[in-house]
Amino acid sequence: MDKARETAMKVLQEVHEKGAYANVALAQALRRTELADQDRRFVTELVYGTVKAGETLDWILRRYVNRPLSKIPPAIRAILRLGLYQIFYLDKVPHSAACNTAVDLAKKYGHKGVAGFVNAVLRTAVREPEKAAFPKGKGHATEELALKSQHPLWLVKHWVKSFGLEETARLCEFDNDSARLCLRANTLKVSRQELLQELETCGTESEPSGWAPEGVLVKSHGALDALAPLQEGRAQVQDESSMLVAHVVAPQPGELILDCCSAPGGKTTHMAALMKNKGRIVAGDIYEHKLQRIEENARRLGIDIIETLLLDARKAGERFGGQADRVLVDAPCSGLGVLRRKPDARWHKQQEELQELPALQLEILQSAAQAVKPGGVLVYSTCTIERAENQSVVEAFLAANKEFVLEKTGSFLPCHGSHSEDGMVQLYPQRDGTDGFFIARMKRRG
Repeated sequence: MDKARETAMKVLQEVHEKGAYANVALAQALRRTELADQDRRFVTELVYGTVKAGETLDWILRRYVNRPLSKIPPAIRAILRLGLYQIFYLDKVPHSAACNTAVDLAKKYGHKGVAGFVNAVLRTAVREPEKAAFPKGKGHATEELALKSQHPLWLVKHWVKSFGLEETARLCEFDNDSARLCLRANTLKVSRQELLQELETCGTESEPSGWAPEGVLVKSHGALDALAPLQEGRAQVQDESSMLVAHVVAPQPGELILDCCSAPGGKTTHMAALMKNKGRIVAGDIYEHKLQRIEENARRLGIDIIETLLLDARKAGERFGGQADRVLVDAPCSGLGVLRRKPDARWHKQQEELQELPALQLEILQSAAQAVKPGGVLVYSTCTIERAENQSVVEAFLAANKEFVLEKTGSFLPCHGSHSEDGMVQLYPQRDGTDGFFIARMKRRG
């Protein structure tokens, strides 16, 4: 039995049948399965590629089966998706290998008749790939882009209205690129240059980020569990655009900072580093297990000024009325700016979500604002590119709260560039080459 493909198939079942996150299920599977480095990379490609292809792969599968996919046993569905992904998307895998290993898996996880079914479907796909040709021509441009770029049709239609077809195509292309591992140097322990040198000693290939002064982009690396700077607290995994938020908050040593929606703690621990671990940060979240992650990260990074608190951000104002020097609301959002880092996320999003979230975001922002001292700072951020969740929320808040004024958010960015004059900062993947992110900084009148 091909152990790599069997491992991938089991992970796919976890994702599709039990709702597991692809990155979590994959990491767990790789920890409990002995595989050579080459096989680990192959499993990762199979899982992330198949999950990302999602509904596109099922659309292809329907061209070759004459029964509802729900009638196919879950294990066999996973095997077929895996086989079709290799046939249509992995040029270096011989079609015979994709078919034969799928049949072997079907024999183990099904019966002889099922193995014959899998063999027939995949062999037909190899012989007649034209059956799965995407629709083309007038009136099909958006559907073709959705299928080709492996994005939900509703989302592509939504983006086409906002950006046009060409720019939407570039956005989808960005989402499908492999996201580099990004680390933040823990400046309480090392400088970025020292981290770069240490990573080189560890055998990784890295370069400085152009967006954040602590950021390091890792081009190639082994298992993160074996990466000493990360495990020993000299670095933290954090996306480049996410690092900008702490700089916009600009916390000072000795201040009281309230981080309303803090898990998993990347921005929280970054603010602590900027404060030189002096002062007090209250890190709130509604999930206790997520607070434990913040505590673990803080211990690993050598930070002792963070206090975790089980907190509904909509109650932040009641709890901390007028006490905080600075308040960060990194609001729950649709996450449409970071889809390349979460291969399964695009298929979990619902259009209704985009309509429901702004009300919650405004409610959180309204409450958090009550915790800000006169003369204090309020920062609102998201990892989405939706105006309704970003600029519109801030505009509605400012209209209802005249004691707050919008500052020139772009002037607080650590990098110099086209956003330095912006009142609110919106990064777009297809324009800025980084994860989509939004930040607005407001000040309470003294």
